[in-house]
Amino acid sequence: MSNKLVIFDLDGTLLNTIGDLAAGCDHMLRLRNLPTHSFEDYCSFVGNGIMRLVERALPAELRTSEYVAAARRDFVNYYIDHIDLYTQPYEGMIELVNSLADEGVKLAVASNKFQAGTDKLINKFFANTEFVMICGNREGVPLKPDTALVDMILEAGGVNKSRCVMVGDSAVDIQTAKRAGIISVGVSWGFRSRQELEEAGADYIADSAEQLKEILSTI
Repeated sequence: MSNKLVIFDLDGTLLNTIGDLAAGCDHMLRLRNLPTHSFEDYCSFVGNGIMRLVERALPAELRTSEYVAAARRDFVNYYIDHIDLYTQPYEGMIELVNSLADEGVKLAVASNKFQAGTDKLINKFFANTEFVMICGNREGVPLKPDTALVDMILEAGGVNKSRCVMVGDSAVDIQTAKRAGIISVGVSWGFRSRQELEEAGADYIADSAEQLKEILSTI
């Protein structure tokens, strides 16, 4: 199994982070006396990095580059210190990751969350798991659905593309996998709908960690 590589998205795939993301945005908005948003709104805002999350949370008339950058700083300053108040792993995902590692499957994370936040969450919830790479949003590297993060991971893992799988909860992850020429598996428990995954052309869709394990065992 050491010639197989599974790349996981983070938010909405390994971890349910929406509560803390929403709290961070609400904090930023309240600082500016701006209206906050619903849980459903925040689920639709995430997936393209913190800058886009903050931008989408702001009223359209305030979405200048300067205002968004300042709002992002306020969000990050709050979020990095409160990143795990509500965040929890999805049912069965820690056990799945550990099982794959025990079988010799190479593991990696490719997230559009900023690198420091990605590292902090992985180190908390998957501290005993060895990853080929833990890739978050970093300066000079474009976000998914660009393939830059996947390309970096493939090079570090030394695995043929035919033996690499991308697992994620959104069309962004499926598009990333397609552009990189690797297998895509959508998970239906995240922030986006099963319909979105189907329309994006996911090769497989899993409705539970157990089903995901079965899918990965056949690839």
